[in-house]
Amino acid sequence: MKSKTDIIHPATEQSIRNAGLALANGSLVVIPTETVYGLAANALNPTAATAIFEAKQRPFFDPLICHISDYEMLNLLTGTLSAQMRRLTEAFWPGPLTIVVPKLTEVPEIITAGLTTVAIRMPSHPVCTAVIKAAGVPLAAPSANLFGKLSPTRPEHTLELSSSVHSIIDGGPCTIGIESTIIREIDGRFVLLRPGKITAHQIESALNIPVIPTEETELPDAPGQLPSHYSPNSQVILIDEGATPSLVAEHSVLLAFRRSRKESPFAKTIVLSSQGSLTEAASKLFESLHTLDALSPSAIFVETVPEEGIGVAIMNRLKKAAFRE
Repeated sequence: MKSKTDIIHPATEQSIRNAGLALANGSLVVIPTETVYGLAANALNPTAATAIFEAKQRPFFDPLICHISDYEMLNLLTGTLSAQMRRLTEAFWPGPLTIVVPKLTEVPEIITAGLTTVAIRMPSHPVCTAVIKAAGVPLAAPSANLFGKLSPTRPEHTLELSSSVHSIIDGGPCTIGIESTIIREIDGRFVLLRPGKITAHQIESALNIPVIPTEETELPDAPGQLPSHYSPNSQVILIDEGATPSLVAEHSVLLAFRRSRKESPFAKTIVLSSQGSLTEAASKLFESLHTLDALSPSAIFVETVPEEGIGVAIMNRLKKAAFRE
């Protein structure tokens, strides 16, 4: 009898070709990107897109991001970009930037949750690009996990979906480790729908106009806008860096930002970046949470990081992970 891990395939020319054919024929495939691993389907096939929602147990009101390999493929999803939006894509594509733009009628409504806009990005991961080219169509690819749970940054993090997919393509650990920045243009103004590695300041510098933050919403117009998301099975409790809570339950663990503690009440501690690098902390965030959550701790205490640069995106994920109704 085959094990779950037998479905993981190295990113060879043959496995990429097979994945592309499977996607073109309506199957689901887990693919690597520079941000997180995605559960991919043909974005122009509504039946395949429905399978994404079913596998992830994702609510149908939460739209999906479409991934493209080049600007020619962009024309299958949207019309001509505005001059400012084009300038933005030229500055940050391929890379971890998602744009929300008016959709063409050919884009299935299930992809966009019935909205008139579609979210699109051009990944920089070479294996992801190769799979998209092999499929010959844009790929809808939300994170390859159950809805609302920890994002996957290694192929083994996606095994809970193994019964629903044709294959898992192993592209190694994700280098960025958190989801893409999402931006939308509304009446000439640019609204940041989700923070990521590409910061609001970088976008403002590229466009020479201010970027407006958005609020969380019950009916999102882009992924990652719900108040609770990115959550491990264990409770997440945020604490200030260096603080020791007055009450620490037995078997609690700690995700520290940059230093371990000589005397600690925690059963295990993982340090995100001993040098205090926010980029390194982002790349290790979800992997570290997966490791700690696998211990079934009483709680996962997590030190906050400075909300500057990519630290804004890190704290966005941690606040959602810690959110309780």
